Amino acid sequence: MILTSAKDQDHGEEVELVNGIDIGAAFLTALVVWLAALMTPGPDFAATVHASVGGSRRSGLWVAAGVTVGMAAWATASLFGLHAVLLAFGGLVTAFRLAGAVYLIYIGGRLLWAAWKGEASHAHAATPRSVSGAFRHGLLTNLANPKALALFGSLFAVLVPPDAPSWFSVGFLVAVVVTTAAWYALVAVTMSTDAIAHGYRRVERGMTAVTGVVFVAVGARLAARP
Repeated sequence: MILTSAKDQDHGEEVELVNGIDIGAAFLTALVVWLAALMTPGPDFAATVHASVGGSRRSGLWVAAGVTVGMAAWATASLFGLHAVLLAFGGLVTAFRLAGAVYLIYIGGRLLWAAWKGEASHAHAATPRSVSGAFRHGLLTNLANPKALALFGSLFAVLVPPDAPSWFSVGFLVAVVVTTAAWYALVAVTMSTDAIAHGYRRVERGMTAVTGVVFVAVGARLAARP
């Protein structure tokens, strides 16, 4: 590793360079890419929204906590090279992907069944009610989608400079946990407000069906991937 410092010609400030790369700018770039990916709706978003508006704010927040722990696990695994290990053993990737697909399709199927029945009691049955159930649902929903591992693997491979200082990886891991928790907590709190919850009750059957379709579609896509 070649660690040097250089003075910014525009502001007269010193910047840290690793092998000629501005490490601060690289960190901000990785963070922006991560935030864009984080805020893109997917199964985690759908699970948090459904638990918040179909259950309660508490359920939504605990689903968000489960998603955050799952995301932290993916980021940590990528940091220690799990993505590369899985790529070297294709059978493990396939088994893990299919297990995740089965879980997502199962959850989606329950939601679609609740929507088909059109009864509030069935819709609530598909929504985790206990703290442990909500946390587990968020965690398993996140872990069932290995796209997060591929995302972090790409981020660390492409946007993290070779021989980056230890603070870079640790700082990025902390940023992943903090931003994930903040984003999904915001989603849970916003979607569980009285106005939104009241509006949801009027379209509960349709929203439950849409959430189910999202889960089934993502699960089917995972299963179909070569």
